[in-house]
Amino acid sequence: MNENPLLAESGNPFSAPAFDKIENRHYVPAFEAALAEAKAEVDAIIENAEEPDFENTVLALEHCGKKLNAVEEIFFNLNEACTNDEMQQIAEDMAPKLTEFSMYVSLNEVLFARIKAVYEKRDSLGLNQEDMRLLTETYKSYARNGANLSKEDKQIFGKISEELSVASLKFGKNVLSATNAFTLEITDETQLAGLPDFVKEAAAAEAASRSKEGWVFTLDRPSYLPFMQYSTRRDLRKKLWMAYNSRCIADNFDNDANVHQIVDLHTRSAKMLGYGTYADYATEDRMAKTKETVNAFVADMMDKCLPYARKDVADLQNYANANGFEGKLMPWDFSYWSEKLRTEKYAVNDELLKPYFQLEAVRDAIFGLAGTLYGITFTRREDIPVYHQDVQVYEVKDGKRFMGLLYMDFFPRESKRGGAWMTSFRDLSVRDGIETRPLIQLVTNFSKPTAETPSLLTHDEVTTFLHEFGHCLHGLLAEGSYASLTGTAVARDFVELPSQFMENWAFEPEWLNTFARHYKTGEAIPQDLIDKLMAAKNFQAGYAFVRQLQFCTLDMAWYTTTSVPEDSAADFEHKVLASTAVMPVIEGTAISPQFNHIFSGGYSAGYYSYKWAEVLEADAFSLFKEKGIFNKDVATSFRENILSKGNLEDADVLYRKFRGRDPRPEALLEQNGLAEGTK
Repeated sequence: MNENPLLAESGNPFSAPAFDKIENRHYVPAFEAALAEAKAEVDAIIENAEEPDFENTVLALEHCGKKLNAVEEIFFNLNEACTNDEMQQIAEDMAPKLTEFSMYVSLNEVLFARIKAVYEKRDSLGLNQEDMRLLTETYKSYARNGANLSKEDKQIFGKISEELSVASLKFGKNVLSATNAFTLEITDETQLAGLPDFVKEAAAAEAASRSKEGWVFTLDRPSYLPFMQYSTRRDLRKKLWMAYNSRCIADNFDNDANVHQIVDLHTRSAKMLGYGTYADYATEDRMAKTKETVNAFVADMMDKCLPYARKDVADLQNYANANGFEGKLMPWDFSYWSEKLRTEKYAVNDELLKPYFQLEAVRDAIFGLAGTLYGITFTRREDIPVYHQDVQVYEVKDGKRFMGLLYMDFFPRESKRGGAWMTSFRDLSVRDGIETRPLIQLVTNFSKPTAETPSLLTHDEVTTFLHEFGHCLHGLLAEGSYASLTGTAVARDFVELPSQFMENWAFEPEWLNTFARHYKTGEAIPQDLIDKLMAAKNFQAGYAFVRQLQFCTLDMAWYTTTSVPEDSAADFEHKVLASTAVMPVIEGTAISPQFNHIFSGGYSAGYYSYKWAEVLEADAFSLFKEKGIFNKDVATSFRENILSKGNLEDADVLYRKFRGRDPRPEALLEQNGLAEGTK
């Protein structure tokens, strides 16, 4: 086993994973050895004859399974970013074993009895704040994961958890497979009408990479979105839109059964724990606290934004009709006419902006922004192994102090799921006085460079980069001793605050002017182009808000059910969203069967978190707008009270320490021109 690169010391700087040595054949032996070691560590706590105390029970449990965590974090992160058929099969095969071990720990009566004994005498132990938080959160976690169930119910609960892990994996696998299964291949150049050169160039490169003639368009967002925005071929837009929005519906990768099973399993597990619905369970330890609070929040936002969304659609319909379009706008028309209206109204579009947002320049500017705000530096390390040739690694330091490594993986490939995300290969921890700093991963699907053109980002992609980088800062600037309390291990409706907070700089001329240069000429981005970008900031904000709120509504509808709906996933969705629909609903399409966030991504009954956290970030950023967007005092306070604190205190307490008060909900609507007097 010492020869297994997943288990042995890597010998790399900072003990970084030996990605250059890890092969598929190493995973199963590593899992099996790490599982055996983790079980032995847990058994040692259970069999300890000494009276339970903080050190021999709670602290010992916190340090259990470190090797297993390391194997899991490497394997499952790569299964998202650089997978293959064998890895996906390993994931399915290992899921029951990992769940069985998880249930062995979380449902262990003797172990919980020891934890409970320590918890009941907590006030007499003289614990510091961090240790008391660890004890409290550990006890709560066990209680919320079935530790108080009867022996018979624990067996049922464990089986439900096992089935849920497998169903979630199958769901995500189907979405990836369905995405990869479709291509739009074009050999007749006339069918490229309306597409800018950068879109055609990328499609030609995609075709060449597949040994195809002509141009290939895929369902990956850098390929899909520009086609929908610019193609004058309505028939091809419809074909691409239908392919994208019908994924995992009545095809080889149908997720209908998985959706129903996942909802059923979540509902049954919640009821076993004494909750009416899964949403009751999920919201209890978040800022929102109850599903009623969430539903009221979403409904209030919807009431305020729906009139703006309907006006956005009506205005677009009128614009299209005035420019020769006949009939009713369909979903595959929206992006096309929206781009035309935006360009005409503000004289700004991606084709004009992309030359000023070369990926490397944006990356360096974001690093520089983090340096200005928080005093940290990023240095490329080419001596640290990576899992794919596209990946870059950066050493992050605060002065002389090592803060962590940042792995950056920018471009689409068939082995990577769509979207953008941050995760970690290793979390912060301190043991025996030795601090182990985090290894953070940032993954996106930005446009690849071609032989003629470097990777150029849309402004939306710049915003996405900032968003995920905010999550990275949350991990890299973490302070504390316990992995379970540090970094992004916070309430789901608080975790998006650092990410969405960073998005604000994408709309700040003072920052954009520091780096936006034309990749060919080196000329600074013209001030009038920045002015137009700022003027267009809230273009169709009502429509965009309602689209997100529909996702929130759909998520809560699935997880506030007391029994699984008999309708198909698509039919259930259409009924739930009927009253808020602002565009025609198309038969055979739906988001639910491909909604990774809520069926395989950890956001079940939690998608509202994005809008909830947007309220926090809008209110938080208003302080920077007041004091200066590079103000070091405000940045230091944000770092000390938000970014570094993890779950050391309740989220609402941490926010009040930063802002001096509770957030103003109106801040978000004002920021987006959706409040009275702001449009």
